[in-house]
Amino acid sequence: MPVPRSPIPSLAFDLTRLITRLRHASPSGIDRVDLAYARHVLAQEGARFGLVSTAFGPRVLDRAEAIGIVEAVAAGWVEDLDALQDPVYRRLAASLGTEPVEPALAPSERRSGETDRRRMQARTVATVLRAHGPEILPHGTVYLHSSHLRLDKPERFDWLYDRRDIRPVFFVHDLIPIDYPEYGRPGEARRHRIRMETIARHAAHVLVNSRDVGDRFLRHCAANGLPKRPVTVALLGVEPVFRPAGEGPSLTPTRPTFVVCGTIEPRKNHLSLLHLWRDLAERHGAETPRLVLVGRRGWEAENIIDMLERCPAMAEHVTEVSGLSSHGLAALMRSGTALLMPSFAEGYGLPVVEAAACGLPVVASDLAVHREIGAGFAEFLDPLDGPGWREAVEALARPESTLRRTLLTRILGAPLPNWTNHFATVDDALSEVICGPDA
Repeated sequence: MPVPRSPIPSLAFDLTRLITRLRHASPSGIDRVDLAYARHVLAQEGARFGLVSTAFGPRVLDRAEAIGIVEAVAAGWVEDLDALQDPVYRRLAASLGTEPVEPALAPSERRSGETDRRRMQARTVATVLRAHGPEILPHGTVYLHSSHLRLDKPERFDWLYDRRDIRPVFFVHDLIPIDYPEYGRPGEARRHRIRMETIARHAAHVLVNSRDVGDRFLRHCAANGLPKRPVTVALLGVEPVFRPAGEGPSLTPTRPTFVVCGTIEPRKNHLSLLHLWRDLAERHGAETPRLVLVGRRGWEAENIIDMLERCPAMAEHVTEVSGLSSHGLAALMRSGTALLMPSFAEGYGLPVVEAAACGLPVVASDLAVHREIGAGFAEFLDPLDGPGWREAVEALARPESTLRRTLLTRILGAPLPNWTNHFATVDDALSEVICGPDA
């Protein structure tokens, strides 16, 4: 594990994405990364600030104000509650037939939660607009931006030209909109190119979550005449809440239960899984395993949604859930049969390592990044290999199958990335930004 060179005297963390997520009841994978970064930075010694990009220019918050915003977001996401306090998890457990069914939230209760988040967002915006400009940042401050938000608006970062002493560090999560434009919203490839240009123009250093993303970023810069920047690879960590069976809440599904985690969109290959489950239902009837889709509905997903809403074969065997807390997701992973990750493209694939941390067997698409993070424990299949995925699901549904025993054995003792190592690597890179490579 890298040893940090020296504390960074002054560090400003970009809170813009966290503030925009106040309206959501649960976090995405990148949201959880952003939250981990915010908490890590603001807990350190030295001068620490929050920075928010606004149409009126950047606004700088002191440590106490920044921590208040971060913890308000976490509270809105119910990230610090036990799974059994998560109403979404409890309703999911009831639907799987393992706990008494609880009634759905009444409309007035749902409106109350949404109203609370809107009020929180209004108070936060008011705090930001009263904040100071970047002139209060000490000379030589490291500015850390851990998401892609607002990078497609390069004018939001023009203030860095006026503060040449600031040392900007950006995190690149993926180049999927550029490499796979067919999976993005219209115009997203162009916007992502602008994001990469913004990073290349300003960055003193670039952080990436995998060697695969780092290589793609450097190739993109070289091919487009963008400045080459130093890159550090830091595999994303697994939150402590993701721990094995017996070390946290779990449930006992009435039949084999497979988990898919991620925004419902074509890139995640949900459609192939739904066609597979329709075939399984025809083959196995009432003995068909259950499929639980965890994630919000995303873009260009009309065919997937049609299958979920209009295909009778889905109703008894496929459960869709959104708004699940990290604690609820961990409890589900401790209770499932396997995680299925058939994506066509990923920047990292956080559910792969989260599932492994919970002792859940993993079957993932054969991508370079999946092999990078899961070579020690996962089973890899071509995302287009329909018969192969069916065979894997049918085998894993049998408790004593060879494949199931093999994957459970691989998970035992498999080295998994953690936030301690991640931030040791990051802090070392930030120290190099301040002190130089020979410090």
